Amino acid sequence: MPSIIVVGSGVAGMTAALEAVGSYDVTLLTKATLAQSNTRYAQGGVAVVIDAMNDPGAPKLGDTIESHVEDTLVAGAGLSDKDAVSILCAEGPAAMDELIERGVKFDRHDGELSHGLEAAHAYSRILHAGGDATGAGIAYALIDRVRESDIDARVQTTVVDLVVEDGVCVGVKLLGGEELRADHVVLATGGAGQLFPYSTNPAIATADGLGMALRAGVVAADLEFYQFHPTSLDAPGNFLVSEAVRGEGATLIDADGNRFMFDVHPDGELAPRDVVARGIAMQMAKQPGKPVRLDATALGAEFLAKRFPNIDAACRAQGFDWGEVPIPVTPAAHYYMGGIRTDEWGRTSLPGLYAVGEAACNGLHGANRLASNSLLEGAVYGTRVIEGLKDPQPVVPFDDEWPAPIAVDLLDDPEADDVNRTDLQRLMWDAAGLARNGDDLEAAIAELKRCKAPTVNDAKSAEDANLLVVARAVVTSALARKESRGGHYRTDIPETDPAQARHSSVVSHA
Repeated sequence: MPSIIVVGSGVAGMTAALEAVGSYDVTLLTKATLAQSNTRYAQGGVAVVIDAMNDPGAPKLGDTIESHVEDTLVAGAGLSDKDAVSILCAEGPAAMDELIERGVKFDRHDGELSHGLEAAHAYSRILHAGGDATGAGIAYALIDRVRESDIDARVQTTVVDLVVEDGVCVGVKLLGGEELRADHVVLATGGAGQLFPYSTNPAIATADGLGMALRAGVVAADLEFYQFHPTSLDAPGNFLVSEAVRGEGATLIDADGNRFMFDVHPDGELAPRDVVARGIAMQMAKQPGKPVRLDATALGAEFLAKRFPNIDAACRAQGFDWGEVPIPVTPAAHYYMGGIRTDEWGRTSLPGLYAVGEAACNGLHGANRLASNSLLEGAVYGTRVIEGLKDPQPVVPFDDEWPAPIAVDLLDDPEADDVNRTDLQRLMWDAAGLARNGDDLEAAIAELKRCKAPTVNDAKSAEDANLLVVARAVVTSALARKESRGGHYRTDIPETDPAQARHSSVVSHA
């Protein structure tokens, strides 16, 4: 029986591993526990056309696949790959039916699937589990299925590099030097939130898969596009305050108690995430030293505690009674639209290597992810990547929409100091955060060249090496895109250029 290694235990990784059981010998690797992933901490829900589900509790809302596709394309700011979007939306209902079969208990009311509204969606099509604990509901159900299966799941196992022989990925190298070999390797390592000092992601989100892929010469794409969530709690840990709170009617107010987002966008608090995040940042700059606040008091303490139990607990742990008093919020790094370049089957530019979920980029999210499409992506493309193993061809040649990659210099100066994660995060926030400009990006490239990757002798040094590689690629991509679009905003070039409505690609020449 052929073998497969899946690296990562979020919804994408566990879905892929479960889909492979029976046809492959499956090894699932994760550097922490099975539950430590971005999936586990996802609050908002899953966007899906509920009308198309087979669940007997699926209400008829008048929603359509075409509407979901259109909303996703609009959010993507002219850069979403329509084929990838169409696949996501069309195959989403079946993927949700499968999650229910695997034990996910989505919220219901009188037997009918509950459904919420989030920004930039034309319909109330967001499924939730446990109110604001959707990711946890999905993660723990899939963990139970993994433990019941023949999957060899190894926790506390750090992968430090890919093993490549004769131009083919044949396995992975573990911390300590051990090599695991397989016919196929799937990277489902999640996002890169730890590039920045303020992030809603857990501490494990250190761009590991992307860093390893770049070192191996694999093509990456759209690395300049990072989504900053508008509303994290302005307190240690930056706990995510879901967009669904605003979907239920909470408002953003300035230091004087006035709503300000309608001065920024006609959709106010429900504008696309990149617009709301920048609107908050601009308002914070106007009132230095005073926070922007999210006012959910009109919803009432009882409703908030029932609908958002985890957020309610986090607010109270920080001393905020958000049913009575508006809470301080601030933008934080949230989701990476860019990643390892793949096609719609998860195939990369390196034979034998596949990528799926937030670690991958098939053009689905374009320049800005539509709310609640990420868990859906993991479920849909986690299934498709296993189908893609049947035809293990590398990514199709570059074309007008996917240009030839620019080279990123990953060579270290042996005389340089080891990268310091705190300094790197601050540099990335200042130069490649919510707002960028050419001078700062050029200075950041120069500063990052004055750092070198540490000798990898533990999990943290492996993570730091990956963060440095990815940081260099991000600032190179951001400097190359000379326009503002979606999650990439340049103060020196604030206009969107229709001629640049194409993806970007990078590859290491080290």
